[in-house]
Amino acid sequence: MNGKNKKVFVGASGGVDSSTTMALLKKQGYAVTGVFIKVWQPDFVECQWKEDRLDAMRVCATLGVDFLDLDLEKEYKRDVFDYMVSEYKKGRTPNPDVMCNRKIKFGAFLDFALKNGADYIATGHYVRLKNLVLEGLSDLSLSPSRTKWELLAGVDKGKDQSYFLWTLTQEQLKRCLFPVGEYEKTKVRKLARNFNLLTAQKKDSQGLCFVGKVDMKEFLERFIPSRKGDILDEKGEAIGQHDGIFYYTIGQRHGFLITKKGVNDEPYYVIAKDLEKNVLIVSNKRFQNNLLEKSVAVRHSRVSIEEVNWISGERPNLGKKYQARIRYRQVLQDCKLVEEKGEILVEFVEFQNVAKGQSIVVYDGEVCLGGGVVV
Repeated sequence: MNGKNKKVFVGASGGVDSSTTMALLKKQGYAVTGVFIKVWQPDFVECQWKEDRLDAMRVCATLGVDFLDLDLEKEYKRDVFDYMVSEYKKGRTPNPDVMCNRKIKFGAFLDFALKNGADYIATGHYVRLKNLVLEGLSDLSLSPSRTKWELLAGVDKGKDQSYFLWTLTQEQLKRCLFPVGEYEKTKVRKLARNFNLLTAQKKDSQGLCFVGKVDMKEFLERFIPSRKGDILDEKGEAIGQHDGIFYYTIGQRHGFLITKKGVNDEPYYVIAKDLEKNVLIVSNKRFQNNLLEKSVAVRHSRVSIEEVNWISGERPNLGKKYQARIRYRQVLQDCKLVEEKGEILVEFVEFQNVAKGQSIVVYDGEVCLGGGVVV
């Protein structure tokens, strides 16, 4: 894409992906401004935001592009952190990365960029955009409003981040650029070296900044009081004790104490949570069909979703074969969409272990159609 006379604000995190994004866009002729977004973190967590900011500034200096700071601490605390803790208190399994993209990167940051004269924003996400021309138009410049954007998985399937962007809309996508989504990660690092960027070999950040290097359970204990309870196996027999049902998520296999063990016991996995009885249900078979009736998570083939967003603005065809994933990097599962009493359900071919609050993201091949939150 020719960026001549176009201004783009890039979310400059101080990592190799955003650094290479800035370099590629400048090479394409865009007027690039790197923007370091300051987010909230509790004072007891070690987070290297100061070092990341310095790296972002140095990259901007190397590339000869402008640098700005954007303080979104208040918005991040309210829309990402408070949301996450609130969801855990309800016994749900939230996805703060999805909320961060929705509210911060493609919400407050996009608003800031447009108000300050930018034509686009760009991030280092491993996704791609495809522009479809409607009604047979061959020249987008004739009527840019009569186009439609598709969000595609990144070329590097091991780094694809479309799962976290299912809430995006046409109005947002038409203002977005994702240049590194066209490359494998190894190629991105090679490009960074060719651009002489100091971040070329910098390790990727892991997880949310406000959690830092602290174990999630230890982190949540500071905000949600512990409440010990029994751990039951799938037969209903008490075999251990947990510290608080809110600290555990479906599929977890660490952080709880099993007191009744056999010689050849296999690892136990959390398969359900009963909030009313403060009971955690585990199994060494990982997936079970016969769980407690009032458990927060059960093994389903049909899952109802809310807060539904279809990126195209139109609901996909009911009954058509699609694919979906419930967790990041889960192998795509065959499914179809069903509507009952005004609700959208994702009907999987195979049973899935599902927790309320998780995101289900629907695909048609490499096209991310959108998704919703498990009810």
